[in-house]
Amino acid sequence: MKEEKTYLPTSGYIALFLILLFIIVPVLGIIFVKMFPLFIIVAIAVFCTGGFVVVNPNESSVLVLFGAYKGTIKENGFYWVNPFFNKKKISLRALNLNSDPIKVNDKVGNPIMIGIVLVWKVENTYKAAFEVDDFTHFVNIQSEAAIRKLAGHYPYDNFDDEQADITLRSGGEDVNEKLEEELRERLAIAGIRVMEARISYLAYASEIASAMLRRQQATAIVAARYKIVEGAVSMVEMALEQLSQKEIIEFDDEKKAAMVSNLMVVLCSDKDASPVINTGTLHQ
Repeated sequence: MKEEKTYLPTSGYIALFLILLFIIVPVLGIIFVKMFPLFIIVAIAVFCTGGFVVVNPNESSVLVLFGAYKGTIKENGFYWVNPFFNKKKISLRALNLNSDPIKVNDKVGNPIMIGIVLVWKVENTYKAAFEVDDFTHFVNIQSEAAIRKLAGHYPYDNFDDEQADITLRSGGEDVNEKLEEELRERLAIAGIRVMEARISYLAYASEIASAMLRRQQATAIVAARYKIVEGAVSMVEMALEQLSQKEIIEFDDEKKAAMVSNLMVVLCSDKDASPVINTGTLHQ
């Protein structure tokens, strides 16, 4: 496989001076001396003006002569090359791809919407020009393919896959590194260097979003209730233990059960408890 090579062009200013010289002098000869064959020199000089090329900063020009790759000019400036060269401009600037969210299935089959931001640039102009038909379109297509493959490796969250250590929602840098690695492998054929890739949008697909939201809310409520009950049990245990140690009151099993029940209701309720004043005996 051929690789990129640097082409050393002629200074455009020197070439411009010589071309103007070969145009002006023969024209003067034709006018004053009537040497009409000098038209051939003028025609050749005019044809040579097609060899001028301007390379802007962070830009390159790929040169091809009758189907043969001759090299790439990467140094910015004003140059002259063989006028038969076919010159193709390729930008070397960093470019952004902000992909629209696409619908894919995660590892457990849930439909999700996911989009990425990709920062890339052309590193090998030969591959970008000749290994693929259109390297910009190639980046777009391969980025979508990488997104689909990434989503298939991880679940959206660990609700359906509790054994998953890394998920799309909480994976963070691990998921982004996997995405960058996948994109580098896919875009290397086109001479593209992946500078950065990040997930920019992530959500459940609309048809299951409301159900998943209710499930997340239910999970959060259950987790909160678990903490509340765990704390309430500890507080009841501590209260009974201290009352017994200080011999403030003696409890039989029935009284202990009633107190535990009342304390659990007070501590676990999501509303303020309404006290009831007992004006009778302790047993009423």
